[in-house]
Amino acid sequence: MTSPDLILTLQLALQLILTCILSSTIAQNPVDNYAPTVNTNCPEASAGLVRTFTPQTQALNTSEAEYILSRESNVISNAWFNWLGNASDIGYNFQNLQDKFPRIGIAIGGEGYRTAQYGAGVLSGLDWRNTTARDQGTGGLLQVASYLAASSGGSWLLGSLLMNDWPPLQELVYGNGAELSSWMLDLDLIVPSFDGSDNQAYWGSILASVESKSNSGVPISVTDIWGRMVSYHFLNETTRDNFYTNDTSHGAGQLWSQISLLSNFRNNTMPLPIVAADSRQAGSGLTTALNSTITPFEFGSWDPGLSAMLPLQFAGTYLTNGLPANASACVTGFDQASFVMGTSSSFFNAVLNVTDGTSFGFNTDNGEEDGMNFLFSQLSLHAQSDTKDAANWPNPFKGVNPATFEDSSSDWLELLDGGSNLEKTPLSSLLVKARGLDVVVVIDGSADDPNYWPNGTSLLTTFERISSVLSSSHQPMPPIPGNAASFVSTGVNMRPTFFGCNATQGQPEYPIIIYLPNAPPLDGSAPATNTGNTQFSYTSMFTAVFINQAFMNTLGGFKPNTTSPDPNWGQCLKCAAIDRTVHARSDFCAQCFEQYCYDPAHPPSSAELPDRQFSFVNPDPSGLDKVEQWLESNKATLAGCIVAIVLIIAGIVGFM
Repeated sequence: MTSPDLILTLQLALQLILTCILSSTIAQNPVDNYAPTVNTNCPEASAGLVRTFTPQTQALNTSEAEYILSRESNVISNAWFNWLGNASDIGYNFQNLQDKFPRIGIAIGGEGYRTAQYGAGVLSGLDWRNTTARDQGTGGLLQVASYLAASSGGSWLLGSLLMNDWPPLQELVYGNGAELSSWMLDLDLIVPSFDGSDNQAYWGSILASVESKSNSGVPISVTDIWGRMVSYHFLNETTRDNFYTNDTSHGAGQLWSQISLLSNFRNNTMPLPIVAADSRQAGSGLTTALNSTITPFEFGSWDPGLSAMLPLQFAGTYLTNGLPANASACVTGFDQASFVMGTSSSFFNAVLNVTDGTSFGFNTDNGEEDGMNFLFSQLSLHAQSDTKDAANWPNPFKGVNPATFEDSSSDWLELLDGGSNLEKTPLSSLLVKARGLDVVVVIDGSADDPNYWPNGTSLLTTFERISSVLSSSHQPMPPIPGNAASFVSTGVNMRPTFFGCNATQGQPEYPIIIYLPNAPPLDGSAPATNTGNTQFSYTSMFTAVFINQAFMNTLGGFKPNTTSPDPNWGQCLKCAAIDRTVHARSDFCAQCFEQYCYDPAHPPSSAELPDRQFSFVNPDPSGLDKVEQWLESNKATLAGCIVAIVLIIAGIVGFM
């Protein structure tokens, strides 16, 4: 046999082996947990499943209102005392602050693994359960928040927190030696193994679960695959030992509408979670039309163009004017946690050419591009769908507000990444008037400039949308710099900043915004948190350095014209959090506001932040974890090779 013939034969044999592995994986995978249940009985409701309102009559979902009231009455009041103590360190008397605490929301922006890690580092710095953060005075803000909103990569962090029942951030990311195994960011999101058969098992299991959804009669998209990959890395049921097996469902069957059954939700321990996504007009392939929000209770949009909500439990149901086709035409189980997280991060409209099925923007060196092309081709082959580059949601709002809702006549909604309209942090989800927030903490890990640092684009986008589209339905935003260049020149994109400190009588009531942007280390050391949007693997050492830098910046604040942390930052953060409910600002807090507030009449300068490094430096250039992973996954092969080499050498010696 000639050499080319031998190579061709080996290639065909390898292809046959991989096909057999894929078929075996699909046959054994517990796929049913991802498939929704169709043709179930609908609740008896003569008025329909959809609730509609106007910007003037908007009201919270009854369950949401009850949760917020219970949390603020039974949990948050005690959390404020834990955080503030007697409040003397910030110049107040706690007794005078009781029964009028401000309502706080936290918004975590998103762009992949980077923002999931950045959000984890910041939240850990705001968490009372972290003793270092508690000692510095920042730990406690998370416990007094009523809402926690997230989009895109931030939704991966949020979903991981929720589905693991609200553990401390350190245990969530690194594991606790018991029920929490850790995030597995060192295993690439798309191509987790150096072993081709392991990758085939991973892809085959994902494809099987997604195909089970298609077999139920619900069209799918690449977003289903995307969400299933995310679930392996962030949800529970997956460990390093079972990653490539079908011993568990790997998060399939975990529903967003069942978050209310978790013990820490029933105890009102966690803020009410909100996930943000964008939508575009179905079939247009164009830009986004409105913001969508998903809570454990409902799905819909507060935007004036729609102003309607559906109980999340029945997402996936086709409705017309709020009514199903018949009494048993409802769908349940559509709101898979992985699909919600995938929907909020579905950016394929920007990177996928649906004409020829070629994806762009993925790493070609480690096979990510080829892996996604393979998955997409299999999706197209086995499950037909009209829209492949967006998350397909059956439209429950058909017939609703036809004059203003662009998809009122469509059977489908096409949902996209929550930052598709450049609003990378889901601020508008929190500024809904019915939610009545006094303070919003914005955790902005956007990569806007050439070095992947934020430049205020997200806040500017929200400001413009509220001014032009959402003024009737949302709270106004406080004054911010007028453009990205001003964000950079004032330096507010590189340090904690309070916006809206000095509202004057006669102005619209807007909340204080506590802005916490991703920024280089205060001490001038090399930054590791400004990575790209499509970096889908981090070694364990890299993650540890990354999260520690975000954590230390959260604890440090800034001290003008130095590279030192501010010893008063924890107290200044308390000042901003409580300010909307005090009548007269204390002298201590007034000094804090002089340092941290953005005053449009007297803007600060980036010159106050000297000796920062802006260019990314890889904290683990050797990638030792990758070497260890490769050795571990290939130890059997290596052992066989070593034995073969020894036998060959022995044979040669014997022959000689």
